[in-house]
Amino acid sequence: MSNPETLSLAVRALAPQFTAAAQTLAEHLCLPQVAEEEGDMLLEVGEHGLWLRELGKGAPGPVWVDFVGGANAHRRQFGGGAGQMVAKACGIKGSVRPSILDATAGLGRDAFVMAALGCPVTLIERVPVVAALLADGLARAQADADVAAIAGQMHLLTGDAIELINNWQGEAPQVIHLDPMFPHRDKSALVKKEMRLFRPLVGDDDDAPALLEAALALATHRVVVKRPRKAPAIEGRAPSQVLAGQSSRYDIYPLKSLSSR
Repeated sequence: MSNPETLSLAVRALAPQFTAAAQTLAEHLCLPQVAEEEGDMLLEVGEHGLWLRELGKGAPGPVWVDFVGGANAHRRQFGGGAGQMVAKACGIKGSVRPSILDATAGLGRDAFVMAALGCPVTLIERVPVVAALLADGLARAQADADVAAIAGQMHLLTGDAIELINNWQGEAPQVIHLDPMFPHRDKSALVKKEMRLFRPLVGDDDDAPALLEAALALATHRVVVKRPRKAPAIEGRAPSQVLAGQSSRYDIYPLKSLSSR
């Protein structure tokens, strides 16, 4: 991962009843806690849970992880089930529900789709702020009757994916899903907002070739890599299969045929 830009980030409670939670989060992330709007970005704790918000003129709205409503709920109900591209890439079909490691979890959208389809999913997120947003979203999902079972299929790890994969303990995942940070050109407002907020925190994934190599050494059945449609494949072993959509594609590295367990 390239070095992110220097920025000012703090934690803020939006009401007195959230002060203790904000203090705990600030201590966990080694960030200052503030009472007023200041700096470049704020992690704000309130009735909604936790969100990340950029300050300043023309700043986009906040970003948070919501597995209960919004886009995730719509995709769960109307997204096409096992016909979705990520499901096809990961080998989900019929009764086949592989164990999946999403090693670049981000806001967890793809992991949620795979868990909603019945796969046990481990998520790795190495940026502590993004991991905090994910943890908050999972906690709220686990408390909701409609999605608690799905959230129960998702297990979050915080740390460097290459290091965690190289020192993996326990049963190896059948499928590893990778979506390294790339200069996306997606024109949707949501993607642009998230890229604008996260790029200074995350930087680019310059170690993607090493991550792919580590994933290929751990996965038992396949590795899938999500890329912008016209982006080059990750340096290293060439994919054996490609599944392309309108704006993105999946490079597939099959290791063994998937079958129902």
